[in-house]
Amino acid sequence: MDEQLWLEFKGTAGPGLGRRIVLVSGDEEYRSEEALPMLAKILSAHHGFDCTVLFAINPGTGEIDPDCQTNIPGLDVLDSADLMIIFVRFRELPDEQMKHIVDYVNSGRPIIGLRTATHAFQYSRNTDSPYARYDCTNEEFEGGFGRQVLGETWVDHHGHHGFESTRALINPSSKDHPILRGVTDVWGTTDVYATGELTGDPQVLLDGQVLTGMNPGDDPKPNTPTMPIAWIKDYTGDEGKASRVFCTTMGAATDLLSADLRRLVINAAYWGLRMEDSIDPGRSVEPAGPYEPTEFGFGTYIKGRRVSDYR
Repeated sequence: MDEQLWLEFKGTAGPGLGRRIVLVSGDEEYRSEEALPMLAKILSAHHGFDCTVLFAINPGTGEIDPDCQTNIPGLDVLDSADLMIIFVRFRELPDEQMKHIVDYVNSGRPIIGLRTATHAFQYSRNTDSPYARYDCTNEEFEGGFGRQVLGETWVDHHGHHGFESTRALINPSSKDHPILRGVTDVWGTTDVYATGELTGDPQVLLDGQVLTGMNPGDDPKPNTPTMPIAWIKDYTGDEGKASRVFCTTMGAATDLLSADLRRLVINAAYWGLRMEDSIDPGRSVEPAGPYEPTEFGFGTYIKGRRVSDYR
């Protein structure tokens, strides 16, 4: 197969010149295959970063197939990445692919996790893999990648999935954090995820308020506590090197219609790279091209798309 199975965008101008971000997509429900190319184009066109976007690819057809849990070509580019943004769900990758993710996680370089990255991996086919400990249900490496690296694994839907949306509230103790620079109004159609006690001495940036409906003006749901929906922490891997980690349980393709949510993630990229002095709320976070995301849902992805369709 001669076609390239990942996207590459070269930064042209901006503070990110010379830095490489790898964005790893692969989830069945929230259209990461649409969200991450859009974010990569913003990071490249408006901020100067070189960006590579990886996809779940059906090895038989070469098409983007979010239901294919066992193949994300191009993960070796993580070996030279400065930042990884990961938005995958229940993947079980071949060891030769997974090794690049694990090596990155242990390298001390920064990590951003979006939405289902809290339950990124689940092993049922190759339970003897040396990487099976990253399974979101692992008991020894409790909660696997999500809980240990990002701060939490899958717990439950806190809001009524598909019926109650999310309003983000800035945590007062974090209001001056550079990641929140220019961030005032975050709302998304996906529901609030439940969380337990986060790992790794986290700092909560945003709390999620459950709304009674699917519109930004809907009332808060009575007698319903908020849950952390965006936080930062450190993770020290097997090599003893500490990574800066940002995680948000928002991030579906439709959530990212919110300009302030896009800004939150992009600001987090600067912070992860220790470039927080370059966070400029006046720098554009508008999509660098049309963006009309597909509604979330299982089986709703656009069939037959190839990587070149996002180029």
